[in-house]
Amino acid sequence: MAAAQTNPLWKEAKIKNYLPHMTVPEVESFLERSDMVIIPIGALEQHSSHLPIGTDFINGVELCKLIAQEREVLVAPVLMAGQSPYHMAFPGTISLSAETIVKVHMETVESLVQNGFKRFIFMNSHGGNRAITTFLVDQINQKTAAVAVDFSVAVSPFLKPENTKNTTSLDRHAGVSETCDSLYLMPSLVEIERATDPGMKLPKHLEKMLPEVIKEEPTAKLLFLSEALKAEETGKKTSTIEMTKTGVWGDLNPKQATLERGEERVSKMVAACRGFIDKWNELTQQTI
Repeated sequence: MAAAQTNPLWKEAKIKNYLPHMTVPEVESFLERSDMVIIPIGALEQHSSHLPIGTDFINGVELCKLIAQEREVLVAPVLMAGQSPYHMAFPGTISLSAETIVKVHMETVESLVQNGFKRFIFMNSHGGNRAITTFLVDQINQKTAAVAVDFSVAVSPFLKPENTKNTTSLDRHAGVSETCDSLYLMPSLVEIERATDPGMKLPKHLEKMLPEVIKEEPTAKLLFLSEALKAEETGKKTSTIEMTKTGVWGDLNPKQATLERGEERVSKMVAACRGFIDKWNELTQQTI
């Protein structure tokens, strides 16, 4: 009878070091071993027809969970939505202001510092939050007792880059790379059979820049990303719906994605973060 009354939708298993699953005694015990927190900053936005609205949030959380199984770091997600004004033409997208995102995370850090946590890694899993994450990390370091770092900056020296020498295509939002990661991190939510050709069209001057951008030429990439993928109200004609009706920002069909590549990409990221955490502990003489 007890089994018959159990929620039929509940399938979640308890994950080590994942704050939403932990009890107060477990957090107290964790603080005896570590004072480090990793906070994913994601988004709730369209990801074409084959990936869910919550792709950035879910993938970010799952990556952090994997890291926390190998090192003593608390995973503390507090906000699903991010800054996504350029996707607003697609139903389901939620976009928050930079001020809101910063305020929520500042108050989160202040709460956790009061609990006894001192070190914070902010793992941004949505490109539109990049500048916000940089500012947030600086504000925490300037205004609180905590020490914060940006995940992408922190892991860079430990990260083995992918071989992109022969890359000839743009592959960004909801494209092949993100679909590969999703096939590994949240396989049951990927509907690969529904993926379609992107059908992307750029303003002519941005299209001319594209070959240099794909080659990672620094100036071209800087100027391209400064103008591309911006809200309709800016008048730049680069919101998602103005560039592609499918919501995929790239040239490649996401059906080219493979689980194997996703596993390789995620494993490299976990290993890089593991290396950074070990170095941080070493430099601060932490034994936990």
